[in-house]
Amino acid sequence: MLDSLVSLDPKGGVHPWLATSWEVSPDGKSYTFALRKDVTFSDGTPFDAEAVKANLDHVVDPKTKSELAAGLITPYKGTEVVDPHTVRITLSRPHSPLLSALSTPYLGIQSPATLKLGADALARKVVGSGPFVIDAFTPRQGITYHRNPKYAWPPQGAAHAGPAYLEKLEFKVLREDSVRVGALTSGQVDAIGSVPPVNVSQVKADSRLWLETRQAPGGNYNYYPNTQKGVFSDVRVRQAFRASIDFKTIIGKLYFGVFQPAASPIAPSTFGYDPGTEQLGGYDPQAASKLLDEAGWTTRDAQGYRTKDGRRLTVRWMFVKMIAREQRAVLSEQVQAEARKAGIDVQFLDVTPSNYAPIALRGDYDLSDYSWQRVDADALRDLFASSNIPNDQGGSGANASRYSNKDVDAWLDQTLDTTDPAKRVELYGKVQRKVVEDAAVFPVYTFNYVLGGAKKVHGITWEAQAYPSFYDAWVSAP
Repeated sequence: MLDSLVSLDPKGGVHPWLATSWEVSPDGKSYTFALRKDVTFSDGTPFDAEAVKANLDHVVDPKTKSELAAGLITPYKGTEVVDPHTVRITLSRPHSPLLSALSTPYLGIQSPATLKLGADALARKVVGSGPFVIDAFTPRQGITYHRNPKYAWPPQGAAHAGPAYLEKLEFKVLREDSVRVGALTSGQVDAIGSVPPVNVSQVKADSRLWLETRQAPGGNYNYYPNTQKGVFSDVRVRQAFRASIDFKTIIGKLYFGVFQPAASPIAPSTFGYDPGTEQLGGYDPQAASKLLDEAGWTTRDAQGYRTKDGRRLTVRWMFVKMIAREQRAVLSEQVQAEARKAGIDVQFLDVTPSNYAPIALRGDYDLSDYSWQRVDADALRDLFASSNIPNDQGGSGANASRYSNKDVDAWLDQTLDTTDPAKRVELYGKVQRKVVEDAAVFPVYTFNYVLGGAKKVHGITWEAQAYPSFYDAWVSAP
């Protein structure tokens, strides 16, 4: 549906798309883009500099409540329309991830006419300049698209030019794993996403099908301990919890090797990943016991849980079971059982999508969990910069660890100031090692997008965040 100003290749290279070229000021605070002149939105309105300004201003407007997208361009000051096909984006400070951020769907360009319709309308029908146009969207059921016959401006590197090959594209919501796999193997659908790990070998063995995986860059699926208050405010308790859980064995058995145990808060496919984290923070129940003793949790109650000053060592987990995917509920129960062996009582809070945010803002939890897919290691800034601790004053709110460290904040700030890849990698490495050493995060597993399809389906490609793209896709005759 949406096109972006620039595109990103799998190696992190930036290429023209709606913008044909760009220049960065010497101080890194302004980016001037030359725009294509032949692009129209699917509602017939032209794409131009005013459209870019309207979109970026809309994203950062507090009324839009687009914390995720706005968090990608936090230093944004404004956009100047230089002429109908030239825009200048001005920042309050250098922001080296800007181009990669502009490549993401979160900052894809919508028709300015639709931005005025309000949140409800935008949630149901997005109007862009992309190769497909929404026909109908039914919540919790699916969405259908038709081909944009006028499309002629794919990103650099696309396999063809002109309209998409597929006349129609339909997505169905099939939440039950068995139903989804059955729909693929019976030919009811042409492809499915999130092939369950237990069914991967089945799909691979079926001569009528193919299977592809792509490792998602950015934040792994991690557990985030509340370092600000509660039992995990003591680094020794955090380190003990991590050392008491055999994540490697649990992940290996539960996911059959489809997802890999994580060592860093970000995935190995992420620009800036530090392999040195793989030597830190492993399973060591004896070390866990010693750390808990040192932290004063030396006695046990009748149920075998550790206690101190008459209080049980309890971890309150803000786990939203009703929307958990990838068997995360099963995983959480196995982690709970492992923690019990160490004398730690893990309790699940009664959390729903509607009351999650108030609990997060109050910091009324000990443990949280989620993944944070992003195109590069700037995900670390979302996850660990003190400015992103959940609050009602701004920021991404993604720092569920409520972690605050002056060195980490300084290193993350320095990554924004430099465009030198080697320097950014060095700084991101320091951040990863520090947060792992401080047990400000418990890395769990690296997510792989697992796509299964019929042999007649061809040309599905992958964008930089490991989401499938259907512009070049086509279906052969039976």
